[in-house]
Amino acid sequence: MRVLLAGATGVIGNRMVPLLTAVGHEVLGLARPGSDTTALQAAGARTVVADALDRDGLRRAVRQAAPDVVVNMLTAIPAEISPKHLARDFATTNRLRTESTRNLIDAASGARIISQGLAYAYQPGEGLAAEDAPLWRAGTPKQFVPVLDALIELEQLTRQAGGLVLRLGHLYGPGSIYAPDGSFVRQVRAGKVPLVGGGNAVFSFTHADDVAAAVAAALDKPDVAGVLNIVDDRPTPLREWLPELATVLGAPAPKKAPAPLARLAVGSWGVAFMNRLRGAANTQARLHLDWRPRYASVTEGFAAELASEARVTA
Repeated sequence: MRVLLAGATGVIGNRMVPLLTAVGHEVLGLARPGSDTTALQAAGARTVVADALDRDGLRRAVRQAAPDVVVNMLTAIPAEISPKHLARDFATTNRLRTESTRNLIDAASGARIISQGLAYAYQPGEGLAAEDAPLWRAGTPKQFVPVLDALIELEQLTRQAGGLVLRLGHLYGPGSIYAPDGSFVRQVRAGKVPLVGGGNAVFSFTHADDVAAAVAAALDKPDVAGVLNIVDDRPTPLREWLPELATVLGAPAPKKAPAPLARLAVGSWGVAFMNRLRGAANTQARLHLDWRPRYASVTEGFAAELASEARVTA
């Protein structure tokens, strides 16, 4: 199958290209003009050069490539994000999720669309959220509103095209903020990530390899459409996984910070991020894609991916 991967040079793309080529797909990696595509080509992909925000240029490039499937993993998330300025830091990603999704669907008319969504945008509530649970429309922190609006538009565009949205949890693995050299791990090592409020937010994590595996499974099941949560089996409260991560890294235990005081530093979104997020259930992805996460929980994932690095650093 000829697969156009938008976002081929990102954290997910770097894991997806080798897997899809290994299982026999012809991978076309979309890359902006001037991008370094050495690794992409070394992994067996053919490069399609176009800017996803350039409607006419993208149409010409994609129609010439003639993919059977378009996998849209486009983001432009900074390595370090300021919770007080989330809307600013996500401005380009919001455009990619809206304008570029429209451009890709228009350019690849007739191709199946698989898009990346988020599994932590559900309305806060009790228990794990299934795909039919409402998104965070009531009491949404101001900085998260444009991010959520972009996600909703991306999902609407994808579903109107008969495609599939994979709602991902907090992404970890090589190249992510949770990698040994990632920005979040550096902050935890330095004791700069406090436990705000009660740390009650429940986090569903997703390893980059699990995203790649989910896409590979979806390619084998062309009739699967709609929305699926691609997350680990055991979502975990922040108050549990953050101290465990510090222990794995040999870092100081996180200090506690009252929510009202922390709000001055991280804003309402930062406080909500640490206290109100709702975990997601992967039951439907297991059923419809016959997919399983590599690690059942992020505790296992961090131990496997970071423990050896922590010993070397020490």
